[in-house]
Amino acid sequence: MDFELAGKRALITGATRGIGRAIAEQLGDEGAHLAICARDANQVAEAVAVFERRGVPVTGAAVNIADGTALKAWIAAAAEVLGGLDIVVPNASAMAPADSEDDWRQSFDVDIMGTVNTVEGALPFLERSAAASVVIIATVSAVETSSEFGVEAYGSLKAALLHYSKSLANMLAPKGIRVNAVSPGSIYVKDGFWGRIEREQPDMFAGVLKANPLGRMGRPDEIAAAVAFLASGKASFITGTNLTVDGGITVRVQY
Repeated sequence: MDFELAGKRALITGATRGIGRAIAEQLGDEGAHLAICARDANQVAEAVAVFERRGVPVTGAAVNIADGTALKAWIAAAAEVLGGLDIVVPNASAMAPADSEDDWRQSFDVDIMGTVNTVEGALPFLERSAAASVVIIATVSAVETSSEFGVEAYGSLKAALLHYSKSLANMLAPKGIRVNAVSPGSIYVKDGFWGRIEREQPDMFAGVLKANPLGRMGRPDEIAAAVAFLASGKASFITGTNLTVDGGITVRVQY
């Protein structure tokens, strides 16, 4: 399917590894021009170099998502380089568990305020776009408890993002800006959360595999495809939704 994203200007946070990298790759492959950021300057430089070799127009910088002032300054600079913004994907996450008060603060600063500041920083540019879309990355842990994995802070604050996403969708719809969320299930990344569980807690990893109705974990590119669809004109009448991409592992009925 041609998502008709050629020439669209897309900004993705936390875009050098895992799901964020896959989203940037998918949008770049669809012809979008990219602005990417992450904490590690070397990882940003590597990603930018890869995209440039593939002929994807890209700008990137090392940004501390928890620093709202720095984040908004980078968004403005990136928008100037790209000539505006059409697509914004707040993807960065602290992935903090809940062993300490600091974990909760990290999740709030990065997952909540990082998303809010990303949207607020991008909003003046999205308002000038003819096809503006925000796709917030949440998680199935936002709608079902997963305390056995020690991710209470992560799930709780991602749940707040779903409320924020829906509220934002209602508020921005009259301006022609669509806002949706994507909630990944267990997505395997070798150097990510599930890769670590596979190495350190193989019995738990095997149990999660068994619990997945499709018999496997998801891939980052499968999340990226969902994001590309929601960000595209093919989803022009979809706003305020939470698209669960989880291989059927959640058992709730979503209304």
